[in-house]
Amino acid sequence: MPSEITITLPDGTSMQVAGGTTPLQVAEKIGKRLAQAAVAARFGDSLIDLTRPLSEDGALQIITAGGGEEALDVLRHSTSHLMAQAVKQLWPEAQVAIGPSIENGFYYDFLKDEPFTEDDLARIEERMQKLAKDDIPIRRVEVPKGEAIARFKAMGESFKAELVEERVDTPEASLYEQGDFIDLCRGPHLPSTGKIKAFRLLSVAGAYWKGDESNVQLQRIYGTSFYGKKELDEYLEKLEEAKRRDHRKLGKELDLFSFHEEVGGGLAYWHPKGAILRDRIEGYLKQELQRRGYELVVTPHIARGELWRKTGHLSYYRENMFVMDVEGEPYVVKPMNCPGHILIYKNALRSYRELPIRYAEFGTVYRNERRGVLHGLMRVRGFTQDDAHIFCTPEQIVDEVKKLVQFSFDIYEDFGFAEYSVVLSVRDPNDPEKYAGEAEGWNLAESSLAGALEEMGVPYEREEGEAVFYGPKIDIKLKDVLGREWQATTIQFDFNLPERLDITYIGEDGAEHKVLMIHRALFGSLERFIGILIEHYGGAFPVWIAPVQAVVLPITDAHVEYAKEVVGKLRAEGFRVADDFRNEKIGYKIREHQLQKVPYMLVCGQREIEEGTVAVRNRYDGDLGAMSLEKFIELLKGLEASKAARP
Repeated sequence: MPSEITITLPDGTSMQVAGGTTPLQVAEKIGKRLAQAAVAARFGDSLIDLTRPLSEDGALQIITAGGGEEALDVLRHSTSHLMAQAVKQLWPEAQVAIGPSIENGFYYDFLKDEPFTEDDLARIEERMQKLAKDDIPIRRVEVPKGEAIARFKAMGESFKAELVEERVDTPEASLYEQGDFIDLCRGPHLPSTGKIKAFRLLSVAGAYWKGDESNVQLQRIYGTSFYGKKELDEYLEKLEEAKRRDHRKLGKELDLFSFHEEVGGGLAYWHPKGAILRDRIEGYLKQELQRRGYELVVTPHIARGELWRKTGHLSYYRENMFVMDVEGEPYVVKPMNCPGHILIYKNALRSYRELPIRYAEFGTVYRNERRGVLHGLMRVRGFTQDDAHIFCTPEQIVDEVKKLVQFSFDIYEDFGFAEYSVVLSVRDPNDPEKYAGEAEGWNLAESSLAGALEEMGVPYEREEGEAVFYGPKIDIKLKDVLGREWQATTIQFDFNLPERLDITYIGEDGAEHKVLMIHRALFGSLERFIGILIEHYGGAFPVWIAPVQAVVLPITDAHVEYAKEVVGKLRAEGFRVADDFRNEKIGYKIREHQLQKVPYMLVCGQREIEEGTVAVRNRYDGDLGAMSLEKFIELLKGLEASKAARP
């Protein structure tokens, strides 16, 4: 190790320190406050422990507790180790498996005979608090790989021994020790457990070792941690709000949809109000499609296996497909709509003068998702995609992509989403062999997608190696009212299917050319998008898509006839109106429809009959006073036209 090294700080200044100086010691030289706030360091391109000795010249950045995602990642990874230490102290026979940090928290997997209970989580938290208060140093040690394997086997930690054998590709394994606990880990970690102050264990779930169902099932404890109690409390409140908005809970309470075990998992049944909601959303998008030059098509739900063999799906996707026997021949329930649209395109000889051709379909598809990943409307086996395929020439690509991106932004605005992020997924430049199509086509596709975003001034993140094998893509992610991101639009080039199914057009030169095909879905699936909408609005939908826009409530039986007239006039105007003529107190009925999140309640009593009005209440502001029916109709029409998020 050199006797002296040069450290370059983020502001460009340099300092000479002795070889073997740690980042924490550098921080102490800079200032006491910085050292107290430090949690890790970045040296060159690597994130390292504060206690790692520095042995060469390089750029050093001290990561503090306020250092964003990097700092949180270090904290949460360290908290997962703290949890594992607490579990091992409470249940020494338990085996530890894998415990990483994840978005918004961490988890650790354990093998334990008895399931963890809510009381167990409380005990683990209590022990974690004690271990944190003890301020135990966290120390990185490197031992020969063979020694690490032997050490874990002697401890009865077979999962760790297996991980060392499979994942450590260097002569030495990196281990982290804190008191009586030792773990295989690359790090970095906090310098001591005392810096872990605000955490909460959230839930227990099952998890298979290495994610393989043929392996042993483990118990996974999820948790989260922050550097401050305020941030933790805010996050926990957000979790509670997310529970209140859970689309599965609200779907049942608002009578929108249901699932039935006797039918099978992942197959939604839409109730009348849910069907109206679907129809409103689908009808809106159909109008927008026609305005923008799309042609609507409909394709069958099943097709011969031979078609799916040609497309390559039977080879690469069979485990996710439902295959049946029809008169001794395999048929497939369609997992996607693309081949059907291509067959319609191929039904006639196409000229460049016809292009672009834009086919759209609300096509229901079926995929054999594993039961463990099914999740309400968000992950189902049968779902309706708002699919479209655009067949065009190379010269039309950039313009078509720009139109698609703008189309997405326009509909998100109408549905009340103000924030979104854009990701461009491209090839891995180091592994060109795993992609279909020629390099020339990929270059055109990637440059067209990037060029369209740049011409529009849309900021985006470029992710190399994230493209699927058949083409690059743009993904647009929505951010809901709770700040959660949801995958929505996909704009996907496809080099595979046009080549396999041989789709062409006659160019201006009279020769045959390969057509370019863009697959796009704006909602992704209608089921998932409705699930997102339910949680975004907490079930209180805007008037323009609300299944019931208003409910008419007579105060007594004497007012029912007038209430029926009001209902009839509103329905004649095309509004979605319910009535409640039950012999119940008006206060009870108002509370009930408030819980059903009906935008407007129209109360009809003697005064309203005499004045020819309705007493209007909305779900946010309560009593709005008496209003003529004509004025209320004008109000509803204005809300429908503006697509306002709330009355």
